[in-house]
Amino acid sequence: MNRYLELKNLFEEYEDKENAIAISKYRRNLFPFYGIPTPKRKSIYKDLLKEEKKQRKIDWQLLDWCYQDEHREFRYFVYDYLLAIKEFLTYEDIFKMKDYITKKEWWDTIDFFDKVIGEIGLKDNRVDNLMLKWSKDSDFWLRRIAIDHQLGRKKKTNTELLEQIIVNNLESKEFFINKAIGWSLRDYSKTNPNWVRNFIDRYKDKMDKLSIKEASKYLDHNNTYS
Repeated sequence: MNRYLELKNLFEEYEDKENAIAISKYRRNLFPFYGIPTPKRKSIYKDLLKEEKKQRKIDWQLLDWCYQDEHREFRYFVYDYLLAIKEFLTYEDIFKMKDYITKKEWWDTIDFFDKVIGEIGLKDNRVDNLMLKWSKDSDFWLRRIAIDHQLGRKKKTNTELLEQIIVNNLESKEFFINKAIGWSLRDYSKTNPNWVRNFIDRYKDKMDKLSIKEASKYLDHNNTYS
């Protein structure tokens, strides 16, 4: 527990109570915060992450202790930790991460896992089937990760997978799902605008207006969707 206590002492040292109130309010007062700005928070544990990376293995006990702490900054640390050691993460680790994902879910921690899981997917194609499974899960936060886990892949995007995952979520009334659909398409439109344009043409009758608006942001204005 020494690493966890070390981190907790640092967070408490740099706590900004006034900012913590503002941040918590922005998160609908769902979680307590230390109120440490992101650049400062990351600088606090920069050296700690360097030391952990040298171990070339994942300290799940440390991450468990962090996730048991009620302060949201500990969950942000877990994400930065996983990203720092992403080269050592495997397909099996996703199931451990799922335990974290489904505890006190909100967009601020859910979206962190897009890149971590996406990176594993580039190394292990078993992730494709898992994301298809998640895309139909009753937990819409898992569906959101499935939709957006290919963000930033550009030409490495598996368009067949992307299409099926989105189709599994069309006609959803959930804001966070429709927003995610728009983001995933908008991101890929920077690489292949014609594919995204054709996707919208084929599915616009089932797509939420929010998804279409987000997806169309970088497309030319000669096409309008309503």
